[in-house]
Amino acid sequence: MKAFYAVLLSAPFLINAQEIEASDILFLKIQELEGELATLRSELESQAYLIEKLLNEESNASDITDITDFNDSETPSLENVFRFEGINDSQSIEQVYERAVKELNEKDFASAQQSFQYLTENFNDEEKIPLSLFWLGEISLMESQLEEGLNFFQQLASDHPNHWRTPLAHKKIGDILMMSGDQNAAKIKYQFVVQSFPENTASSLALQLLENME
Repeated sequence: MKAFYAVLLSAPFLINAQEIEASDILFLKIQELEGELATLRSELESQAYLIEKLLNEESNASDITDITDFNDSETPSLENVFRFEGINDSQSIEQVYERAVKELNEKDFASAQQSFQYLTENFNDEEKIPLSLFWLGEISLMESQLEEGLNFFQQLASDHPNHWRTPLAHKKIGDILMMSGDQNAAKIKYQFVVQSFPENTASSLALQLLENME
């Protein structure tokens, strides 16, 4: 009988302890979620900063000027950009590309994606098409579309192996593999970048990542 009363007396304390434990678990989960959100926010901000940095680098490399002064009122619609049907018109290519870069510069990623996609589907240009594929890959990363981004970077690397953005595209493939949890494949890709493009900035970035993986 005494044991029975002891159990009855201890029951509220047991219930209270369980409630406290559940509360602690909930609090820890909330903290964990807040941490994940902060990390995701930081990654998106870093990716946006990287896009801005790469845009500046591209501007210096290919002499793209006056992007911020591009007049929307003088820009034809994508559907009407062809001056001659069936002709790969360099002026039309330049118009669409400048429009896409302007949208990217303004962080209008949805419009930029549409413009770059239009370029890759309707034109053939040794400089602008590889760059469009690269930016499509970057935009996909911004939107956490890893598989889509991987496809764009792989297309750039396979179809345009000698383009000046190809080394960085290979490094980006490694990044996506790492983010997807395939560390071994990412390591192999980084080693490929270091060995194949030793003079390129992408090699330095890949080497640093390899050192961090040790």
